[in-house]
This record gives sequence, structure tokens and C-alpha cells, in this order.
Amino acid sequence: MIRKAVLPVAGLGTRCLPASKAIPKEMITIVDKPVIQYVVEEAVKAGIKEIVLVTHSSKGAIENHFDKHFELESMLEAKGKDELLAEVRAIVPDDVSIIAVRQPEALGLGHAVLCARPVVGDEPFAVLLPDVLVDDEGMARNDLAGMIEAYESSGAAQIMVENVPREMTHKYGIVALDGDTPAPGGSAPITGMVEKPSVEEAPSTLAVIGRYLLPGEIFALLAETPPGAGNEIQLTDAIDRLRETQPVAAYRMQGATYDCGHQLGYLEATLVYAKRHPKFGEGFQALLARYAGEE
Repeated sequence: MIRKAVLPVAGLGTRCLPASKAIPKEMITIVDKPVIQYVVEEAVKAGIKEIVLVTHSSKGAIENHFDKHFELESMLEAKGKDELLAEVRAIVPDDVSIIAVRQPEALGLGHAVLCARPVVGDEPFAVLLPDVLVDDEGMARNDLAGMIEAYESSGAAQIMVENVPREMTHKYGIVALDGDTPAPGGSAPITGMVEKPSVEEAPSTLAVIGRYLLPGEIFALLAETPPGAGNEIQLTDAIDRLRETQPVAAYRMQGATYDCGHQLGYLEATLVYAKRHPKFGEGFQALLARYAGEE
């Protein structure tokens, strides 16, 4: 069973400026929770028990969010605010550990993942990029759990993908497949990945969306990977080398994604999650109806 997940959160979030100037982009809220909490909850739902945050000296707020706040809990308990106290205590389940390691330099996603090696060791693990929310509304199990099952049944590393319109392929990393496109919830072997190809040259319409399941062997490959695009150590370069000795598959997701590293993606996520919020959903939908009537 895959029990560890790496969340690279050291980036400075320039796409979210000016909001991320003093607040980590991962701490910007969707309704009443920061984006990073949704991502951690996704991992926990899939059975992950150890969350490794690869962080930066400016991101202390993220570690504090997942730490125990004794004074706050004592105050809420003394004032009888039991519902809020329960919400604060439930941020991290008792059987889940949050571990933080530092990325000393901004040397790319591959380097960030490599920084987690002392904690992860030789075990297979998940990588979840915190910019992306993967919505599992209405699903019996989330897509990360589906990826874990695919990994454990096939032994192939898994890269989560979603189908995008062909005219949008130039905005994503696109996978090339060995065989037909899998149905949602299925996976198929890949023969390569192309970063932001032209529409005419895109090998498929399946875009990489920021979820990976990788064997421990990836660390040795990352340690030997020279800087690539942007003079950074690219995770995709190491995965390409991994394919030389092990199978790598594309897992086609069933849910929906929201890119919270972009303002419109953040706004869309806010709309979707607010409309169904158990406490604020009804009032939010009334607001939407009121403002829609002013058009």
C-alpha cells in the first residue's frame, strides 16, 4: 500500500501575485479552507498516512496550519465553540503525519521531489501538485485511490491525465500512448510526454494534470538528471529515463480539475465548492441568483 505523498510547496506563486506576495499561494482560501488543505484531504481519502511538504523559508504559514494550535483550541473549548473546535482538530487526522523538508534553491519540480528522498526512502509514493484541485464529487472513490489501485495491480508508474480539447493541447504536457485512449478510470502505457506541443503535433489530447505515482527508483534518476528546460531539474526528464527500464502508464481521471494557480481557475473552484457547501451553499446560490438578475 502506498502510504506517502510528496507535496512540493516551495514555489513563490508568481502566477497568483499580488495575492501571494505575503501569503503562500497554497494558503489562499476556497470558501473556508486553504487550497493546500483540500489537497491533503484528497491524499488522506486515498489512504495516504504520511504527507511530506517540500517547502521554503517563506512558507511557514503552511506548516503552522497543519500544526496543533494549543492556545486557539483552549480558547474555543473554554467558550463552548465545539463545532469550530472540531473543525480545527480535524484538519489533520490523528493517524496522519505531516513532515516538512526544505528545498534550499528553486531548481525545479524534479529537484523538489528529490528533496523528499530522506523521508520517502525506497518506497513508492505519490506526488500531488498543490496548484490543482481534483474534485471527487459524486464518486465512490477519488482518482488518487484509483491511481494507487492501478499502480498496485500493474506495477507501472502512473501519471494522471485528463482529456482536453485539441485546440488547448498547446497549454499542457501531453502524453503519447501505446494503444487506444483509456476510458475514465483506466490506464494505458505511455511512450513519451511532450511539453506544450503545437496543436498539429500533439500526440493525443490527454494532458498531465499534476498527480503522479512513482517508484522509489525515481530518486536515483533525479539525482543524475541534468538541468533541462528553464535550467531546472525536470521531473518529466527523469520519468522518461524511468520508462527505459520500467513501464509508465497514463491514468485517465474521472473527476474534474481546477487550476488554482490561475485566477480564473481559482474563481471557478470557488463557485463549484461554494454552491455545494453544507453551511454556505444555499446562501451563496441566492447571491448568484441575485447578481445574475442584475445583468
